Amino acid sequence: MPEPDLIRSPIAERVVRDDHELVDIYGMGIAAAFEDPIAEYRAVREGVGLLDFSPLLKVDVEGPDAQAKISRLHTREVTKLSPGRIAYGAILNDDGLMIDDSTVMVRAGDRVRVVGGPDMPAAVIGFAEANGLTAVERRNELAHLNVQGPRSREVVSKLTDEDFTNKGFPYYHFKEPVRVAGIDDVFVTRMGFTAELGYEFFVPVEHALDLYDALIEAGEPAGMRPVGVAAIMMVRIEAGMVMGDGLEYDDTVSPWECGLGWAVDLGKGDFQGREATLKLRDERTARLASVVLNRGEDAATGAELSVDGERVGHVTMSVPSPYLGGKTLGLAKVHRDHASPGTKVSASVEGEDVAGELVATPVYDPERKRVKG
Repeated sequence: MPEPDLIRSPIAERVVRDDHELVDIYGMGIAAAFEDPIAEYRAVREGVGLLDFSPLLKVDVEGPDAQAKISRLHTREVTKLSPGRIAYGAILNDDGLMIDDSTVMVRAGDRVRVVGGPDMPAAVIGFAEANGLTAVERRNELAHLNVQGPRSREVVSKLTDEDFTNKGFPYYHFKEPVRVAGIDDVFVTRMGFTAELGYEFFVPVEHALDLYDALIEAGEPAGMRPVGVAAIMMVRIEAGMVMGDGLEYDDTVSPWECGLGWAVDLGKGDFQGREATLKLRDERTARLASVVLNRGEDAATGAELSVDGERVGHVTMSVPSPYLGGKTLGLAKVHRDHASPGTKVSASVEGEDVAGELVATPVYDPERKRVKG
């Protein structure tokens, strides 16, 4: 059960047992695993899984030219997005360093929703208020249930008359309001953290259990099951998805070092931290890589990496990868001179040297065909 200082998820009474180990995700307790992490992983990769992303923070921004103004805070070009579109990128500080990786959802020219980690709300609310906008954090009001896996469309289509086909609901779009399982005004996005087809449901907390029950019932023929943090970490590392909290980045790291350089739209005009981060692109030498080690599993997290005896980086997080037959897979920060796939490395794991090799990121579905299918 959650420690006294951890917030309970809106669906905790359905999924959390006394014997569950809970992980502190942005102050909310989420189960490390509900049953078997490998079975939960396979539900996402082969069928459908239900992930509780309620810990994510959600800030609604409203006011004149909110879309254009928030674009000046974010590294992606937001001004050109039509309502219903989503941009993923970063929020930087004035020094060009990471505050948060986040998504901006354009609801109208004067209304946007920003979703991200715990450092995002202060940055967005402060910027909004300084630019004549109102901004309200909604995590306590909205549960966030995430349906992911190749059978997710089959499952969610049972609960709504809305068109969830690829044509009717493309990747990186959202719909609102949607009636789902008899619940009005559900906010639904088509995206995820798994490299699989998936949909995210933002629902008022008072309807969270009703939606959870309906999803589990609809997903039973497809083998749907709740998915805990351990399995989520497996799929996200295979998918090359980055995280903050000192893993792939903190506020000392630039987007170029944590694999988010591609999400910095330098051609869009000015945005917070633009000139500073442009200088850091050449000054900072670390780059994100994926590494496969001969052994180590989660014990390789934090391991120093070397090439021919020279320290070149470290593993940010490692997991046993079912996709790679149980081999140890990690994301790593590596000096750009040694970051090419095929580079042979040695990792210091619990005092022993473990051989490994850098591989292309992501290792799973690098062309992102599954999420777009």
